[in-house]
Amino acid sequence: MLSAASVSGPQWRNVYHLSEEQLQRLEEAENHMEMLDINNAESILMELLEGDSDCVPVLNNLGHMHGRYLSEWGKAIEYYERVLQIEPDNAWARDERRRYQRLLSYD
Repeated sequence: MLSAASVSGPQWRNVYHLSEEQLQRLEEAENHMEMLDINNAESILMELLEGDSDCVPVLNNLGHMHGRYLSEWGKAIEYYERVLQIEPDNAWARDERRRYQRLLSYD
């Protein structure tokens, strides 16, 4: 017999120790981004950032939003640089920053 854990698949680890409320708000912001409701996504992310200015998932989402949805590559780079100040080995932030730096250099 399979246990419930083995059926549900791999579990995402909350390595940043976010509260349930933070996780829910972050998911809500991501859903708004997917629906192209950028104003509400940004409001939620900025509110979360006020509560924790070094919250890596929020900073990454802000970088993603500014780069992908707003084409504000310089602002995206700033957010990814903040992530890298906190976590120098963050491969996602490093790769995304590099991508937007290349796009900015073509501009």
